[in-house]
Amino acid sequence: MENSYVLYHDQIIKSGSIPVDPEDRGYLFGDGIYEVVFVYNRKPFGFDEHFERFEQSAQKLELSMPYDITMFKQLTDELISKNNVVNGMVYIQMTRGVAPRNHLYERNMQSVVTGFAKPVSLDSIAASQSNGIQTYLTEDIRWLRCDIKSLNLLGNVMAKRKAADYDCQEAIQHRDGTVTEGSSSNVFIVKDGTLKTHPATNLILNGITRQLVLKIAQEIGVPFSEAAFSVEELLNADEVFITSTTMEVTPVIKLLGTKDQTYQIGPVTTKLQKNFKQVIEKKTSALKS
Repeated sequence: MENSYVLYHDQIIKSGSIPVDPEDRGYLFGDGIYEVVFVYNRKPFGFDEHFERFEQSAQKLELSMPYDITMFKQLTDELISKNNVVNGMVYIQMTRGVAPRNHLYERNMQSVVTGFAKPVSLDSIAASQSNGIQTYLTEDIRWLRCDIKSLNLLGNVMAKRKAADYDCQEAIQHRDGTVTEGSSSNVFIVKDGTLKTHPATNLILNGITRQLVLKIAQEIGVPFSEAAFSVEELLNADEVFITSTTMEVTPVIKLLGTKDQTYQIGPVTTKLQKNFKQVIEKKTSALKS
């Protein structure tokens, strides 16, 4: 990130100049939260929804919010501007703070906020959406509070590595035969024209893109169900796709792992892709005016 700018507390400073305290609880325990916001045409997409979830994660972990959403928005805009990001992403992280190493945390500590912004190629995203991706089926070994967007991502990281070892772009995880989500995405199946995705419980992260896709489905008349589904249902689905901030709506064309399956990119997926793009264009155009 040479010659770039990063966020430290409420200041935008040159990268490489952030002091890293070895007793920051984020480094010691993964004791913190984060959000990733995509940038289209220099504007953060879905900012309010992302930071509403950021606040919810903070509350669940008893983390102190150092400033309100207006300040976070101002800092995010400044990060985008200083780094000259046209299309890309902004990462914001908040740890509980610095204290002598002890599993027991104190409440109302001074949080440490950091962040960065970087460009992302929309061409690579478009290619995955047009061609589809391969996924790897693996057991979900993560902790039971996946609804919190915490820094505790080792289970996700191991699943993603396993998927990459088999030339797959994403892992699809399951607990005792029930599909939960991807390593960094939500998973949807389509059967007989009906959409299904795991309900927003503690076992998955309620993705912002996931929420928007369900809203679009309701608006355009695609029937859907937020209900747990099995690996067998995944194998017998007519269509499968994943959603995330950085992948939008991306179809799955192959499943590898303990079970193998291939899929077609179907009409429900392509319809949702098209409508999702329209929402992006509409919202970013409104932000410009």
